Amino acid sequence: MDAYLMTYFKDDTHGLYFALSDDGYTFTDVNSGKPVVAGDTIAEQKGIRDPYIMRGNDGYFYIAMTDLHIYGKQKGYRDTEWERPGDKYDWGNNRDLVLMKSKDLIHWSHSVLDINKAYPEWNVGCVWAPELIYDEAKDRIMIYFTMRKGKGKTKLYYAYMNKDFTALETTPEILFDYPDETKQILDADITKLPDGRFCMMYVAQESPGGIKMAFSDKINTAYVYQPEQIDFEKKSCEAPNVFKRIGENKWVLMYDVFSVNPHNFGFAETTDFKTFTNLGHFDQGVMKRTNFSVQKHGSVIHLTRKEAELLAKHWK
Repeated sequence: MDAYLMTYFKDDTHGLYFALSDDGYTFTDVNSGKPVVAGDTIAEQKGIRDPYIMRGNDGYFYIAMTDLHIYGKQKGYRDTEWERPGDKYDWGNNRDLVLMKSKDLIHWSHSVLDINKAYPEWNVGCVWAPELIYDEAKDRIMIYFTMRKGKGKTKLYYAYMNKDFTALETTPEILFDYPDETKQILDADITKLPDGRFCMMYVAQESPGGIKMAFSDKINTAYVYQPEQIDFEKKSCEAPNVFKRIGENKWVLMYDVFSVNPHNFGFAETTDFKTFTNLGHFDQGVMKRTNFSVQKHGSVIHLTRKEAELLAKHWK
């Protein structure tokens, strides 16, 4: 592995974006700040959010995204603020996730996963921010996401995908119970640690909302709560994503600082998942952007040199 690929989206287009980096510090958008996939070509609501990319153990790349356009009414995609009444289902109230699969990062198959249709008895209020991880014991991709039933609190759920990556093979179950049931939790990100344990970063909507950790010996259960908030923000942030620096015993926590203007990402670095060093925001420290200035809810994976060069060449 010799390069990094970051996925993200923007509110103005609700499309999918890619940015490449040679060193994990400076990122360049492959399409000069324009979408590589338009949300209105793949999503029921004509827009995607929260793209997460994973390198599979089978030679494929997988992406999972929220199927939601928060400006659908303004864009003329629907006549109402949300697909369904906000007084019954609250903010956003989407029902679908968008799934994509590719061998080369250029040509993608896609499908829509309708959680509400699969489980109508749940009265799904929203399903957001899906992420993926390969479970070696199950030989399946585990998908985990934020879900709200009706107008209840958002919670974290997990399930297993079928081999074709088009539908769930198991019924979603609770991934983690927050000790304060009055608080919402969302945006989980699971990292397998060198010692075999799993670290789950997630957002607790405290005041301010921010990033917390929980640890487990198992990929899908028994995560132990830790009270500390580990981000370095004075205001709320969300969407944690952890990536490793290639060839180093360092991991970077990237998160979305939605509460600042202009919108930005924050970064922290760790070697032990106990103490973290503040790397600041994009373009205000060591982390840089070269040809884009706005991004939301990102994720990062490693690429080979050949994969990065083919992707860059395709988008010129």
